[in-house]
Amino acid sequence: MSDDRSQFIGGSDVAAILGISPWKSPYQLYLEKIGASVEDATQEKQRIFARGKRWEPVVVEMLIDELEHRGHEAGIINRNARYADHERRFLRSEIDLELLLDGEHVNGEMKTVHPFAAKEWGEPGSDDIPLHYAAQCMHGLMVTGKRLCIVAALIGADDLRIHQIERDDETIAAMRARELEFWRRVQEHDPPDPLTAADIRWLYGKDAGEVMDADDELLALCRDLTAAKAIEKQAAKSIESLETRLKLAMGNAAILQHEGRNVATWKTNKESTRTDWRQAFEILQKLTQASAEEIVSSIRKATTTAAGNRPLLLKKGWDK
Repeated sequence: MSDDRSQFIGGSDVAAILGISPWKSPYQLYLEKIGASVEDATQEKQRIFARGKRWEPVVVEMLIDELEHRGHEAGIINRNARYADHERRFLRSEIDLELLLDGEHVNGEMKTVHPFAAKEWGEPGSDDIPLHYAAQCMHGLMVTGKRLCIVAALIGADDLRIHQIERDDETIAAMRARELEFWRRVQEHDPPDPLTAADIRWLYGKDAGEVMDADDELLALCRDLTAAKAIEKQAAKSIESLETRLKLAMGNAAILQHEGRNVATWKTNKESTRTDWRQAFEILQKLTQASAEEIVSSIRKATTTAAGNRPLLLKKGWDK
């Protein structure tokens, strides 16, 4: 099957089509599909993608070990296989992993998650995962016809959480209708409505030097925007003043309580470390016969430590 993503809808497109993608709007995806725009493959995005691919075999091995430890029979059937819908060939899905789990052929998705994003993932064993990933899984179940998708999320380096997304035909029918409608727009060059500031920047990045008369509706919009900006400015000043007064009152205290319930916290976060891997690599390149101690020393030279911030956080529900 072709790798040209302008020729099909894949699992990673679905969240954008549904308007739930953290990274891309329906309009931006439409532009990519018609060839009017190219996805901004920044170095950071490329690093994240490459890191995920490197960790994928590790996550698979950890998943199999954990499933077997829980008493399941689990075997790998396929890796990174591509499928097309039997009715609409432009609906496609690449499945990270296919398992024979207790005799059932199921899909599997491998995710590497930064510890800061761990709160977006619910209790292990549940279907409580970020909505854009759930949409990708459901799309895969639609294309392959499977009943179940196992999602293995590796938080950091050693916290593996296993979730399950079960096929829901009602949800699939609704998603399918949205995908078909989006593809119709692509084929007929009928763009979806722009929704985000990025969409507007792409549409009207430069002015045409024209003068436009304001009607009553536009004048009302300008008045509302002026009022909203004034409220925002005043609110920002009020927030800063109130935070300052609260911090002065708390001093070195980490927690503010009322009748045994936390009202606010002002804790110092742990120190963070950052390794400049480019610098570490350049150092190691100069070492022809590097010992373990030299490698560790080189990495330490490229690692910096930053003091933790101290955010002031108001706790929910303390005044109820």
